[in-house]
Amino acid sequence: MSHSREPLSTRREFLGLLGLATALPASHFLLASGATVSAASNPTIVRNRAPLAASTFYLLPMGSIQPAGWLKEQLRIQASGLSGHLDETWADVGPNSGWLGGTGESWERGPYFLDGLVPLAWLLDDPALKAKAQRFVDWTLEHQAPSGMIGPASNNDWWPRIIMLKALAQYQEFTGDGRVIPVMERYLQFQLSELPRRPLRDWGKFRWQDEVLSVIWLYNRTGSPYLLDLARLLHRQGYDWMAQYANFQYTRRITADYLKLNAGNGLNDLSLATHGVNNGQAVKTGPVWSQVSGSPVDRAAALRMIAELDKYHGLPSGMFSCDEHLAGLNPSQGSELCTVVEYMFSLEQSLAISGEPSLGDKLERLAFNALPGTFTDDMWAHQYNQESNQVECSLHQRPWGTDGPESNLYGLEPNFGCCTANYHQGWPKFTASLFMRSGAGEQDEGLAAAAYAPCEVRTVVRGTAVHLVEETNYPFLGTVRLTVHPASPLRFPLQLRIPAWAAGATVEVNGRRMPSPAPGAFATVDRAWNSGDRVEIVFPLQPRVSRWFHDSVAVERGPLVFSYGIGESWVKLRDRGMTADWQVFPTDQWNYALNVDPDAAAESIAVEEKAWGERPFARSSTPVRLSVKARRLDEWQPEDGAANPPPQSPVMSDHPEETITLIPYAAAKLRITAFPQAKSQG
Repeated sequence: MSHSREPLSTRREFLGLLGLATALPASHFLLASGATVSAASNPTIVRNRAPLAASTFYLLPMGSIQPAGWLKEQLRIQASGLSGHLDETWADVGPNSGWLGGTGESWERGPYFLDGLVPLAWLLDDPALKAKAQRFVDWTLEHQAPSGMIGPASNNDWWPRIIMLKALAQYQEFTGDGRVIPVMERYLQFQLSELPRRPLRDWGKFRWQDEVLSVIWLYNRTGSPYLLDLARLLHRQGYDWMAQYANFQYTRRITADYLKLNAGNGLNDLSLATHGVNNGQAVKTGPVWSQVSGSPVDRAAALRMIAELDKYHGLPSGMFSCDEHLAGLNPSQGSELCTVVEYMFSLEQSLAISGEPSLGDKLERLAFNALPGTFTDDMWAHQYNQESNQVECSLHQRPWGTDGPESNLYGLEPNFGCCTANYHQGWPKFTASLFMRSGAGEQDEGLAAAAYAPCEVRTVVRGTAVHLVEETNYPFLGTVRLTVHPASPLRFPLQLRIPAWAAGATVEVNGRRMPSPAPGAFATVDRAWNSGDRVEIVFPLQPRVSRWFHDSVAVERGPLVFSYGIGESWVKLRDRGMTADWQVFPTDQWNYALNVDPDAAAESIAVEEKAWGERPFARSSTPVRLSVKARRLDEWQPEDGAANPPPQSPVMSDHPEETITLIPYAAAKLRITAFPQAKSQG
């Protein structure tokens, strides 16, 4: 392969060729049009209007939750890396973007970039990033066609507009910009009139549920009846994900031959139904649609989808394999970065609608492992595909099902640029989902801790301003401290998600122990709160062992997955503007079998907690390491740069027992996560 070739510009082109109101943001700002819009000052929760079914929880308005501690530092790293400078070094979202009125890329990449840039910019209150986002917003709002269509005139695909609707809704919540809702109304009225003769196709057909989210968002603010007609039309024209998972057939690795990609099937239903990102987005389909249908079966459907994906394609990182399509259980198979962030978004939305606590467990597993595990520590480079067993990042052909040899390089746009445009939403939207509003109405409303990370919440509960501070170094340490500051004494329920792995967790309020909370559920503290009241949650972070492909074993502690960090030699492949593309080669052996008893993991695996560093997900400063007994396994070797599947456990090894160190998954850019289990020789 020539290293100087021009990369295919979009996944669409690739498959075509193969198949051929915030809580008080700081200030006013000046729009390009010259109009001054004050930051939104109404933190009132917008609940589902009749006849929509009520959600269990509601996401707080964008900006109500501000990052703190290590989480804020992650957002700052992101802003200082590619996210904050992408438009300066990548033409696809640069000044000639079609979404800025230019003649450049005019499909999904501008909206993708904005979908993450808006929450990143406003959560950090960063004027430079806000200005970058504002250019895309202003052009879109100010260049609506007389018909109501938005976006570049060079294409009329519904799909990129679905992304832009999400970005505009976030922007409106942050700023209160009065232009957004009328533009969305005119566009969606136009779309309703146009869809009967120009229905959803390919990507839009398979991602219709993302637009229904925006339709419901707008309906809850305007009550326009036509919006429910539009939601039902999108449902009729969209792919039936519920049927796919009611009788799930894609239980094996999907290959190019299976899809007949060389026969022109890159964008047919079979290819798109098995496409990783589509499935990650599809997980929310049932809960989203349940708001319209009112069906409890729809509301619970995310659990069925996740169970099938985990059973047939699940990986220790919390992801399912998808390189580019569903790829089976081998931990050397990849997971696409677009899928990681879209899966996280699906879990955030599904948790809000259904209130199912296990979705929070899965969300944390992705956020603390798969998300940071696919970036360099400075977030100036990323992978397209990450692997749980990743022993080399180089120009090899294996083990990808339908992707190319650049798939796991770290760089600007390895393999395809969709992830370069799309990954920015991961950390900001996770931040915005940490706390949610509970209760069907003002009289019973409260707050729910959906996931845990350091943050501050400013909202209004039952008409009273509430400031809540969360201090924690979770997931590395197990203590979470919440301090509640209502403006005046106020009674409301505070629901605390207790992960399924957290048996033995404790909850104290002002030093008084509460009844032991049940794991895998929300524990409720319903009381009259006074300013300064403190809640302390202690999660027991004991090592444990889980089973994977060929009965291999992985080591976990809390929501963190641990890996053997292989020595890394970084070799620059080429410069790419302000960044570069990198190959990473191993400098030591990695083929170990763990000598561990899953039933006695807490006793046999030693935990070392170190001083806290600025970058806890970085190898050089991770605050937690584990020590475990292991033996070298000669029969387990790489092939064409990829680890062969772990041999069926248990395995015999004649090598002497060693003690190896495991570090958090994200800290190890070359890693073994799923190990063969050594047979006892006692």
